[in-house]
Amino acid sequence: MSSPSFRPHGPVRRDPADTAQLESHPVSLRRIAALFGPHSRRLLVVVALIAASSVMGLATPFLTRHVIDVALPEQDVRLLLMLVGAMLVVTVVTATLGVLQTWISTDVGQKVMHRLRTDVFVHLQRQPMSFFTRTRGGEVQSRLTHDIGAMQSVVTGTATAITANVTTAIATIVAMVALSWQLALLSLVVLPPAIWLTRRVAQLRREVTAKRQAALAGLHGQVEESLSVSGALLAKTLGAGPELSRRFADSSSELADLELRSELAGRWRMATMSVIFSAIPALIYLVAGLPGSGDITIGTLVAFIALQSGLFRPLMGVLNTGVQVTASLALFSRIFEYLDLPVEIDDPVQPVALPSGGGPGAVTFEDVSFRYPDADTDAVSGLDLHVPAGTRLALVGESGAGKSTIAGLVARLQDPTSGRVLLDGVDLRDLTLTDLASQVGVVSQETYLLHTTVRENLRYARPEATDEEIEAAARAAQVHDVILALPLGYDTVVGARGHRFSGGEKQRLAIARTLLRDPRVLVLDEATSALDTRTEHAVQEALDVLSRGRTTITIAHRLSTVRNADLIAVVDHGRMVEVGNHEELLAKDGHYAALVAAAERQPALVP
Repeated sequence: MSSPSFRPHGPVRRDPADTAQLESHPVSLRRIAALFGPHSRRLLVVVALIAASSVMGLATPFLTRHVIDVALPEQDVRLLLMLVGAMLVVTVVTATLGVLQTWISTDVGQKVMHRLRTDVFVHLQRQPMSFFTRTRGGEVQSRLTHDIGAMQSVVTGTATAITANVTTAIATIVAMVALSWQLALLSLVVLPPAIWLTRRVAQLRREVTAKRQAALAGLHGQVEESLSVSGALLAKTLGAGPELSRRFADSSSELADLELRSELAGRWRMATMSVIFSAIPALIYLVAGLPGSGDITIGTLVAFIALQSGLFRPLMGVLNTGVQVTASLALFSRIFEYLDLPVEIDDPVQPVALPSGGGPGAVTFEDVSFRYPDADTDAVSGLDLHVPAGTRLALVGESGAGKSTIAGLVARLQDPTSGRVLLDGVDLRDLTLTDLASQVGVVSQETYLLHTTVRENLRYARPEATDEEIEAAARAAQVHDVILALPLGYDTVVGARGHRFSGGEKQRLAIARTLLRDPRVLVLDEATSALDTRTEHAVQEALDVLSRGRTTITIAHRLSTVRNADLIAVVDHGRMVEVGNHEELLAKDGHYAALVAAAERQPALVP
C-alpha cells in the first residue's frame, strides 16, 4: 500500500528588508488589533469556521477505518452506504465552511484595506510639497496599492493559514494518538529529525542560489560595462580586451559551477523529501507488522497513514509562522510609517474667517524668513513687504534668488520659519486651507492636466460650476475656440498629462481653471517662461484678463511684464534689496538696472 503523494513545501526565510523595516519603524500589535476591532465578532466566527473545518476534515480517516474494518469484511451494505454518505457530508460541509470563511475574511480584509487606503490618501494630501519632492512617486503608489493590497493576504492568507495550520496540526496529532498511541509515538519521534533535515537542505540551496544570483548580476554588469559604446572604446584604447575576456571567462565558469550546485541542491532537497515521505510510512508498516505490535487493524493502519501524511504540511506551516508574521508586520509598518508622518501645514484649531466682501486682497510680509529642511541658509530672510489690494507686484531676481519660495509662502505651500504672511491682516496660518485656496489662485510654469475630459479638467477647480460658467471661463482665457476644434469639444479626453495640447494651450486651460475659482489674490509663478514669444503674447492676454480686479504677484521673466507692474521687488539671495516701480528702480542704477541691462544685451537671458 503506497502513501498519498504530497507536494513538499520547504521552510521560508525571513526577508532582510522586512526585518530592516520593522527595526526602523516598529509596529504595535495593539495598533493593528485596533484596525480589526470593529470586526472582532466576525473574525471570531472565521476562527470557529477554520477550527470546525479542520476538525471535520479529520473525520474521513476514521470513517475509512470503519469501512475497511467493519463494512467491507461483514458485507454490511447498509453500514457501507451510511459511511460513504457520511464521507460525502463531511466533504460538502467542509467545502461550505471554507466558502463561508473565505467570504467573511475577505469582506473584513477589504473593509480594513478600504479604511487604510483612504486614511493614507487623505493623510498624504495634507503633506507639504517637500514630501512630494523628496519622495519618488512610484513609492507612494506602491504603498497605496501594492502594500495595502498585499495586506489582504494577511487577513485571508497569513492569519487564516496560521490558524488552520495550528488547528490542523493539533487535531491531527490528537487523532493519531486516538487511533494508535504506539504509531503516533513513532511518527512524532521520526518527524523532528525529518523536519530538521529538510530545513537544512533548503538552507543550503538558498545559500547556493544567493551566490548564483550574485554571480549572474556580476556577469550582467561585465557585459553592460564591456560591450557598451563607452566600455568598448575604453577597452580598445587601453588594450584591455584580453584581460576583460579572461575576467568574463572566470565569471562564466563560476556561474556554471553555481548553476550545477544549485540544481543538485534542489534535486537533493526533492530527493530528501521523497525519502522522508516514503520512509515514515514504510517504518509505520514495519512496526505495525512486527510481533507484539498490538491489535492494529488494516483500517487503523490506512487511516493512520492518511493522517500522518497530512501532518507534515501544517507542521511546516507552523514552523514558518514567525516568517509570515514578520512579513505581515512589515506591511503594516510601511503603511503606518506614512500615517505617522507629521502634518506640517494643517487647519488651525480655531480658524479665523476673512472679512466679508469681494474685491482684491492685501498681502503683507512681516519679517518673513524661511529655510528648507536640511538647508544651511535661509531661502528667504527678513522679508518685509506690503502689497496693497489690487496691486500688480513683480518679483525679479536671478535664478535661485528665492522668488518661487516667496510665491509659495503666499499660497501656503510652506509656512515661514519665522515672521508672518497676512491676507487682509489675517495670518494665513489662522485660515482653513480650503478658505485660503478659495482666496489665492496659482498659475505655475508647469501645467498639470488630468487624464479626463476637458470639461472635467476645468470643473476640477470648482466642482459645482455649470457648463455655461466653464465655457465663459474658457472664452476669457482665449481657449474656447481651441476646445471646440477638438473631436468631441469639451468632452474630449485630453490624454496623459495633456499631450494633445501645446504648452500655450495648456497654460490657457490653467488660466480658465483659475478663473472659475475667482480668487482675490493671484500668484503667477513664471507662467509664460517656457513659451515662445508668439505663444507668450496669447497667454499674456489671457493673464491680463485673469488679473483684472485682483492682487497679482508675478515672478517676472520678461521685461514687458516688469514694466507694467505697479510694484517691483528685487530679490537677491533670499533678501529684498530693492522695491519700487520701473522708473524708480532704473533711476537707482542698482540691482534692477543691472538685470534690465543684461536682458537688453542678451534677450534670451531674462530678469
